[in-house]
Amino acid sequence: MTEDFTDDYVLESLSSAPYDPIKTVRKFFPETWIWQLVEVRDSGSAQLPVTVPDTITTWETEAFCVSSRGLGLAPPVQLTVFQPFFLELSLPYSIIRGEVFELKATVFNYLTKCIMVKVTPASSSDYTLKPSSDGEYSSCLCANGRKTFKWTLIPTVLGVLKVTVSAEAEQSQTVCDNEIVSVPERGRIDTVTRSLIVQAEGTEKTKSQSWLLCPQGNSVSEELELTLPEDVIEGSARASVSVLGDILGRALKNLDGLLRMPYGCGEQNIALLAPNIYILQYLENTEQLTTAIREMATGFLKSGYQRQLNYKHYSGAYSTFGSGEGNTWLTAFVVRTFGKAQRYVFIDPEIINRSKQWLISMQRSDGCFIRKGRLFNNRMKGGVNDDVTITAYITASFLELGITVKDPVVNKGLLCLKSSIGNQTNTYTTALLAYTFSLAGETEIREQLLEELYGVAISGDGRLHWAQSASHDSSPLSVEISSYVLLALLTAGQLTAADLGSANRIVSWLVKQQNPYGGFSSTQDTVVALQALALYSTKVFSSDGSGTVTVKSADGHSHNFDVNQNYKLLYQERSLQDVPGKYSIEVKGSTCVSVQTALFYNVPTPTETSTLSITATTDGNCTKSYGATLTLKFTITYNGTLNSTNMVIVDIKLLSGFTADPGELKNFFLVERVDSKDDHIIMYIKELPRYIPLSFELHITQVLPVKNLKPAVIKVYDYYQTSDQSETEYNSPCV
Repeated sequence: MTEDFTDDYVLESLSSAPYDPIKTVRKFFPETWIWQLVEVRDSGSAQLPVTVPDTITTWETEAFCVSSRGLGLAPPVQLTVFQPFFLELSLPYSIIRGEVFELKATVFNYLTKCIMVKVTPASSSDYTLKPSSDGEYSSCLCANGRKTFKWTLIPTVLGVLKVTVSAEAEQSQTVCDNEIVSVPERGRIDTVTRSLIVQAEGTEKTKSQSWLLCPQGNSVSEELELTLPEDVIEGSARASVSVLGDILGRALKNLDGLLRMPYGCGEQNIALLAPNIYILQYLENTEQLTTAIREMATGFLKSGYQRQLNYKHYSGAYSTFGSGEGNTWLTAFVVRTFGKAQRYVFIDPEIINRSKQWLISMQRSDGCFIRKGRLFNNRMKGGVNDDVTITAYITASFLELGITVKDPVVNKGLLCLKSSIGNQTNTYTTALLAYTFSLAGETEIREQLLEELYGVAISGDGRLHWAQSASHDSSPLSVEISSYVLLALLTAGQLTAADLGSANRIVSWLVKQQNPYGGFSSTQDTVVALQALALYSTKVFSSDGSGTVTVKSADGHSHNFDVNQNYKLLYQERSLQDVPGKYSIEVKGSTCVSVQTALFYNVPTPTETSTLSITATTDGNCTKSYGATLTLKFTITYNGTLNSTNMVIVDIKLLSGFTADPGELKNFFLVERVDSKDDHIIMYIKELPRYIPLSFELHITQVLPVKNLKPAVIKVYDYYQTSDQSETEYNSPCV
């Protein structure tokens, strides 16, 4: 907590006796603070201990209370965090290697007397500081005064740098403004640490390789080669290997970031919420759930629940952005997730019930459900009957919530689905039907559907998976189809040896598709895959066994990892030095081990285009040396085979030292939402019609001068098929 020196700080002394300076170190600077639900019991009050952030600012707090008697709203209350003598650092959020900027440290004195201030930056091997302006870093500072000290900061490494500067009120015989400088009774030092991200030029690429290795008392090994393209940007490559005794451990470590995608829509938000439930269920069923993990996961559930209500309609339906018509698929997704979350956090039952009633109102007399809103991924449509797909999804959702087959809504839904059996040519729908009839206990139909699926399965290297088409063999849809088959296998009343053997092969393939954060490519494939992996892990869990993992490079560098029942969820990671290079991975012991290597590197921004393309130009007044406003114009086009795309994301990286108002882009055609995050502007576009270019314009303003300005990247990609993407660079016309 930032200390408040309002009372004792102004007690001054000119004593020359030795003193120990009191140092405040400030490094926690969030944009927003406190988003928590607190249960107020019969006493009518509750205490919430918090640590005040280190920002010198005024926080405006709001609170509301919901009870059986209604809603209570408290008036806003302000909390000022302040100290009479403090330091403020001015630096950009990120820069690109080769850029340099002027680091500014401004000291504020709100004492009633003059002080002598000495400002000292911490030394670092990550950057060099060259004196700027007069090179003086001690100065008189009188009441209500401020003074700015400057250095030119030149980074020497890539990555996250910690920039630390201290300001000390020191003793001096100097006379300032006709008065002798004073020193606080005990000398005060204010130290501020801020992060600076130094990025490589071009575009970052990621490659991960994953294995689930089960030595079964012996040893198993894999060979690995980390390769880099010829045009890799020098110094940008880094790699690591991570080891876990549990295939869900990687997701558990990154519950708030399974996907490196924006989450400003109703689907992404619920997709972040759902995996928390599956992992909690797994850990609870296997008696591995600790208090710390429960608190972390339920914290995400509470905040995710609150955010999801932004996308709810009065009718109980949900839509991607909370406007337009309700979406049957998303509403069913929310209902099944909220229903399961009730075990861990408070979810208003009436909210779930209204959504269920809205879904029921979408059911026709023949039992099929009417599809409202778009299918979440238009690549599902190859031969798919939309009503059958959505009926299977809603019926499975109701069954997962414990609604029995005797319920009229579920019974009618199953009758609708039975009429489609034998007429399906769509692999996705067949897999979803297999899972739905497994939940319903319809063994004969389940076996018939699984037999159809095995007829089109793709196998090799001891792995098994399915694809919607040959051209999308490892797409997000393949992950989802394979996960539904795995769920169907594991939901049987009695798991046979054959079922378990197939399940092992599917899991082996799924694990290889995981990204470095424990998720997969997009939203729904991540949710369904983690649900399936959690169920599989519950079925095969054993607290016995241990193992050792040895990762060795061809040049002799090696890392050893130990895994046992006490460390199954322990995330162990080591950097790999030899990049590029060849490695061997050997696992010995009696427990399965999840091993993953992650390789990150930068390449020049690609110029080739896929079905999506983007172009950009900038213009502006170059006569101003600082504070210039530039106009960024960019155009995106879709030239694929479909009539339109799925939802499309445009990710605009701002030039170093620049800012922009995202609201400028909200009124353009087909733009559903615009967010800003760090130094990026994120646009959500409903769809791109084929062959019709869409053009946009954004004004960006320089707030911090940066020299040797490098280009920034704009990226456009399909939200559900992230491999469909295009990138381009733009720069200031003044460079």
